[in-house]
Amino acid sequence: MGERQDSENTKTGTRSHTSRVVNDLGLGIVTGQLAEGSLLPGDQELLTKYRVSRTVLREALKTLSAKGLVQARARVGTRVQPRSAWNLFDADVLMWYAEAGFRPEFLAHLAEIRMALEPEAAALAALRCTPANLDKINGWFEQMAKPQISLEEFVKADLGFHLAVADAAANPFFISISTLIEVVLVAMLTISSPAEDPERLAESVEQHRLIARAIADRDPEKARLAMRTVIDNGVDAARRVRRIPD
Repeated sequence: MGERQDSENTKTGTRSHTSRVVNDLGLGIVTGQLAEGSLLPGDQELLTKYRVSRTVLREALKTLSAKGLVQARARVGTRVQPRSAWNLFDADVLMWYAEAGFRPEFLAHLAEIRMALEPEAAALAALRCTPANLDKINGWFEQMAKPQISLEEFVKADLGFHLAVADAAANPFFISISTLIEVVLVAMLTISSPAEDPERLAESVEQHRLIARAIADRDPEKARLAMRTVIDNGVDAARRVRRIPD
């Protein structure tokens, strides 16, 4: 029993050290501290810096390679890949972008992909949702509609609403991109939240009510249009703050 526990503790410690190295290098790459096309420091320098084993470093570099951030070559070293090779649907990569601070152009790109995906998810939800799905969607909407809701509560409820719609679409691809929806929505709401303005809050609540009603009425076209309106308004608000290009 003791040996098994020691083994589990070792595995947990290894994963923790690997995550630490991955996060530090990944954030350094996304922020540009480790420039595209540059070589990472040599293994010995990285081992000394992070005070980890060679196994941990190897796993960390393998993880970054799987995300498209680096490429290792024999007798050359590990080189930072161009941004065009990065997996922008990867949860860690998106979180590093968020931590570094989204650039206006990147926010615009995220808004475009959100517009391409979420209205169709709403339309499919109108066709496929179950009573349990509707309960979740309506439950999150009721949270959004609470009087005197705080910024934190609104972000949580708004995010829950959109993820519940994606889940109701009953398509595994929409479920897989939930992290994308989460990061984009939280970023937009952090920049400019309706909860900060009673008039905007009332408008946002009404727009989300229209989405929920269209899904409950099994009307995919109305659900699609209502979702587009919500996204458009969110992007417009963020654009005014961050000067996102049209």
